[in-house]
Amino acid sequence: MLSHESLCAMALELPGTEPGTAWGQSVVKVGKTSLFFWNPQWQAAVFGVDFDTRDFLIEADPATFFTTNHHRNYPCVLARLETVDEDWVREQLKRAWRAKAPKRLQKQYEETLK
Repeated sequence: MLSHESLCAMALELPGTEPGTAWGQSVVKVGKTSLFFWNPQWQAAVFGVDFDTRDFLIEADPATFFTTNHHRNYPCVLARLETVDEDWVREQLKRAWRAKAPKRLQKQYEETLK
């Protein structure tokens, strides 16, 4: 089972990431952009996804994925760390990193994979 701390540690494995805060909560950033947010009221991670993906995830696994009235108008989904699949989280973090990391950093990282 993941915790907020282990989620941060997982995100910090990605190149160029660093600890940060957003809305008073610990997050991991690449550049000045957070890879995820933390909602302390629901003890859940908030991941950016498009609306169709969010709706699919909530329908497929409502025990894990949900939204709130506050988040409903934003392209994101909340995930309960006690039930979310760790591989899904890793892929979500990588996807967020690729979307937000500076191109130079992405190119350097791609070179290390060859």
